[in-house]
Amino acid sequence: MAAANGDTVRVHYTGKLSDGTVFDSSANGEPIAFAVGSQTVIPGFEQEVVGMEPGESKTFTIPSEQAYGEHDPRLVQEVPRTELPAEMEIQLGMRLTATAQDGREIPLVVTEMSDEAVRLDANHPLAGKDLTFEIELVSVD
Repeated sequence: MAAANGDTVRVHYTGKLSDGTVFDSSANGEPIAFAVGSQTVIPGFEQEVVGMEPGESKTFTIPSEQAYGEHDPRLVQEVPRTELPAEMEIQLGMRLTATAQDGREIPLVVTEMSDEAVRLDANHPLAGKDLTFEIELVSVD
């Protein structure tokens, strides 16, 4: 039975960047499960599963605009260190969370730092990157 919209599927996957770096994988765990058409995974991934049958494998690349979008420079902000808690030990690559005026939590990554300021990036870490996936459809329900 081929996967179609509305079906719940279980998929093993390995996601790689264009340089071959693995950014995520289900290889040492359980396959991911999602309903096709529910928009719980990136659109390009979901589209590739449609039509596959259990046991089938494939490799495909999703361009950044169909994955996490392009890197938006408007989401990068320099913040004076005085606006951060004095006891906080800031490190490059550190993940922080800010709270928006509407109460939403915004994930941030420290991308640069100096004695005076810290550059924070609210883009998804995979924004602007083409993603290659190796997948195996385990089951269709």
